[in-house]
Amino acid sequence: MLGTSEVWLQGGTVGECLADLTERWPAAGPLLFERTGALQKQVYVFVNQESMRKADLSRPVREGDVLLLAVLALGG
Repeated sequence: MLGTSEVWLQGGTVGECLADLTERWPAAGPLLFERTGALQKQVYVFVNQESMRKADLSRPVREGDVLLLAVLALGG
């Protein structure tokens, strides 16, 4: 995944697509998710750039939808 700008994922929801991502690249799991399974606070997922709000993990997706992952830099 490192250096990859586009990845094709399988799933019927945002959460299923992210699960597919972390199955293929396990190192991405701790970067994206908390131990509880919730997205890390600094991770944002947008579907088709429809709005600048975090997409819910249960949000349905269809073939051709585009998920954009953004990780905000934190710290000082």
